[in-house]
Amino acid sequence: MRRLDERGLFYTDLFGRDEDLIGLLLIKNPYAYPTLIDGMDKLVMAVYEHLPGEAAEAEHWMWEDTRIQVRRVTPAKLDAWIVRGEYRGIIHCLGQGEVLYDRDGYLERTRRRLGEWPADMKEQKLLCEFSRYLRTYFQAKQDLKDGQIMDAYTHILASLNYWAHIALIEDGMHPEPTVWGQIRRVNPGIYKLYEELTSSQETLEQRVHLVLLAVEFSVLTKMKSSCALLTRILGGSQQSWSISELQRHPELEGLALDLSLVLQKLAMRGYIREVAKPVRQKGVHLLELRYAALLNE
Repeated sequence: MRRLDERGLFYTDLFGRDEDLIGLLLIKNPYAYPTLIDGMDKLVMAVYEHLPGEAAEAEHWMWEDTRIQVRRVTPAKLDAWIVRGEYRGIIHCLGQGEVLYDRDGYLERTRRRLGEWPADMKEQKLLCEFSRYLRTYFQAKQDLKDGQIMDAYTHILASLNYWAHIALIEDGMHPEPTVWGQIRRVNPGIYKLYEELTSSQETLEQRVHLVLLAVEFSVLTKMKSSCALLTRILGGSQQSWSISELQRHPELEGLALDLSLVLQKLAMRGYIREVAKPVRQKGVHLLELRYAALLNE
């Protein structure tokens, strides 16, 4: 039985009977990143064209003395994990996992896409990370104004983390779970701010103030490039868009995105136009805010 486990035959026999199975991936060495599989001994990721109706997306199994986490996904769900960062360590799993089954070379193509960073996926990832960057920055700023220093510290540290993600993506890299070791090699400037925030001899409030100023400048300089997907969508039509129409756009739908905040800040910086249109409502003079590309673009 142990030999079956080592060769992956146990898993291919269990899942190989499923007609909709596209790919089967095994992570069998949890020691490098034990938190990625929630303390289990092994992770099996099964990719299906369509998830079987009775199948659970996540299961925990026990086989002899081995605890196994099972994840069932569709290609669309897998792409969402990659773009949104919902499943921590998905890039590592796809890159380092042992391929047990790969119908029509799906997993191989996915690995190749990760290496090539397709433009559409990169734009979506940048927009998601910038949205989180913007939100945590504004939250830290408000916390500091309210005198909530520890909360401000927590949020500005998170903001630095998203800034690091943006820098890595711009450099053609995927952020890893150990992002600070990665950013130290790629962008020492951001790492220096991380050190200033976490280990400087100044007071906590002074440290937060210092890093907040750097983050504020970075937010302004990164805004246009990080939001290229959104400005491109707006520029693709002569009509203005409501926020609900943008949320339903195929390239934005389902993204973990604080769209309201991003649109407001883009409009305030003059990167997009805010258009107010009357709403037909009896007895009420109401205007709907809509968004459009700049007239000269």
